[in-house]
Amino acid sequence: MLLPPTFGLHTTGAADFTVLSVEIWSTCLVVNLHVESAAGKAVPEIAIEDHWGTEYTLRDSASLGSRNLQVFTPSVPPGTRSLTIRSTEAAQPRLVVTFAVPVMHDANRLDPESGYQPNHLRRPA
Repeated sequence: MLLPPTFGLHTTGAADFTVLSVEIWSTCLVVNLHVESAAGKAVPEIAIEDHWGTEYTLRDSASLGSRNLQVFTPSVPPGTRSLTIRSTEAAQPRLVVTFAVPVMHDANRLDPESGYQPNHLRRPA
């Protein structure tokens, strides 16, 4: 799980939101947002970028109260050093937050010491 270096409210024409975290899974990324609960506000339109130029595609979005989860595929490629979230609203596309990505190892391999083999989670090494 990646936490932003700072928490701040990002205001666009479509929504007011704060990025709370990004979860890195072996098959996807999940962006956890807090959306201001003002009536009539839409779900934020965001995109994810990395320094490799990987194309991340929004696959699903779910809201529960003021929380919104957006699922993007694929997961980060090995060696990814940063992830950037941008607002993609046509009137004001802009940078929202950049995350440093720790060195990752393949958690789907069997750990020879413990015998534990997780199925879907990639964790910092």
